[in-house]
Amino acid sequence: MSFWTLCKLFAAVCVMAVMIFTGMFAYHVVVSPLGGIFSKIIPNPVHFTNNQPENDVTRMLEAAEMPDIDPGEKAFQTAHELLAVGKLPAAREKLTAIVNIFPASSSAPVARRIVGEMNLDEILSTTHMEGKQIHVVKRGDSLLAIAAQYKTTIDCIMYLNAMMELRRIHPGDELVVMPLDLRLLIESRRKSLSLWDGGRFIREYPILHLGTLARTPPKTTISAKSAEIDSRRVQPQSKDYRAAGKVIQLAKPVVEICGWDGSGAKPAAGILLRPEDMEEISLLTRVGNDVEFR
Repeated sequence: MSFWTLCKLFAAVCVMAVMIFTGMFAYHVVVSPLGGIFSKIIPNPVHFTNNQPENDVTRMLEAAEMPDIDPGEKAFQTAHELLAVGKLPAAREKLTAIVNIFPASSSAPVARRIVGEMNLDEILSTTHMEGKQIHVVKRGDSLLAIAAQYKTTIDCIMYLNAMMELRRIHPGDELVVMPLDLRLLIESRRKSLSLWDGGRFIREYPILHLGTLARTPPKTTISAKSAEIDSRRVQPQSKDYRAAGKVIQLAKPVVEICGWDGSGAKPAAGILLRPEDMEEISLLTRVGNDVEFR
């Protein structure tokens, strides 16, 4: 037998040995462990029967649950980053989305507070004129007539034009005026009162105490507004008006919304807010505004 024939036979034997080892290795991995050198190479192979994983590791992977992801929290983190770099409009858009789309998110209360502060700063600023107008005083005008014309209040006109007390107005004077068409939303379960401009959230306030109310209709209106100091009624034109406690009365049910500093007896029927919150709400509302209960 020639040398080249021996070489060919040896190569054929090697190829057969590799094929046999490969087949046994595949059997060890897929079907059943063979022990020996194969167990040293892969001590705990993952086996499949009918393409279904059956070992303990696979079962653990199947049983593992992905952690819940709060999309509101993710949006809040993005908004926080935008606030940090001064991109206020983009941050405000993200925060508003949390309020409207993810109201149950853990970040929603903080988002409502931040958005509310941003909204209020704009509403009460005369450098931001969206939603406001300039009225040029004509002969015969009065603050009461101007307030009625623009569906606002004397109190709001005085605030926007930095009037600490009532003063005479003259033809040619320019006054910033803002129609007050906000809607109040009272949510008993959440113990919150919020202001809305149509479907746009403006600001939310916590209710300190919600007295026993008669059966409330879904919607009502503000029937009266007043201010008092030591049980004395104070008019918006008075210099004492700012320091007076504000009261809003609803039409049906006949319920008062007022400020409470924690002292004195709680009324049996009524909605109590912080005095500073009541001041803001009174400034931004007028008789006739819609009120909704949920």
